[in-house]
Amino acid sequence: MAVSNNITAVLNFLALLCSIPIIAAGIWLASKPDNECIHLFRWPVALLGVLILLVSLAGFVGAYWNKKGLLAFYLFCMGLLIGLLLILLVFAFVVSHSDGSYVVPGRAYKEYRLEGFSSWLRNYVTKSGNWNKIRTCLAQSDVCSKLSQNYITADQFFMAHISPLQARCCKPPTICNYGYVNPTLWMNPTNPIADSDCYAWSNDQSQLCYGCNSCKAGLLGNLRKEWRRANVILIVAVVVLIWVYLIACSAFKNAQTEDLFRRYKQGWA
Repeated sequence: MAVSNNITAVLNFLALLCSIPIIAAGIWLASKPDNECIHLFRWPVALLGVLILLVSLAGFVGAYWNKKGLLAFYLFCMGLLIGLLLILLVFAFVVSHSDGSYVVPGRAYKEYRLEGFSSWLRNYVTKSGNWNKIRTCLAQSDVCSKLSQNYITADQFFMAHISPLQARCCKPPTICNYGYVNPTLWMNPTNPIADSDCYAWSNDQSQLCYGCNSCKAGLLGNLRKEWRRANVILIVAVVVLIWVYLIACSAFKNAQTEDLFRRYKQGWA
């Protein structure tokens, strides 16, 4: 096997390894309660990771057994997948750039406002057709019910670092001044006109604040937090993939040149 093909095989093995953290990040995102309820954001990262793994495997086989057609297929598909991954990264950064959070005095967790998030993400999640499905999905999850298992006293709950989704869907807005009974049961608000969500809150465990604008903001806060974490892994992976791809392209050209010279020598022999 030519030296260039050896290099390409090693590079494809590296690309294959890069697909593993991408798949892991995709599975991690898909397992989160908010992404389980928003199908558009659930599987694209994991799917891209699987495709990169398969294409890298094809490139490795093509380089190891000197299959030029398979190598050309690998270079074309890998360039396309890297482009798609870059588009996904840019899109994720743009829609998750804005942060609607604000600090609540006496609380370890933050609360969130809808107006603080990107208009595209806000409009997609909050339009009635989508939100009704998301609301039903959230109500059927254990995102709120497990809070009562973890926190007993008010002090424990107020100092807990709960997720944006839990902070805005499982309890009424702090500004309403509801009295704490447990994380999902609150009574006697002293400032019920401070926010329209004060009236939207319900102690019915299937309702809670799932109908509140604050819950929509909490969902967006969760999405932003999770995608920005995943983006760190994706950035590292895409930098390595681009580096591997550029060297693989050079090695492929060198392999073609080596083959051309070999044929030329054979013609003169």
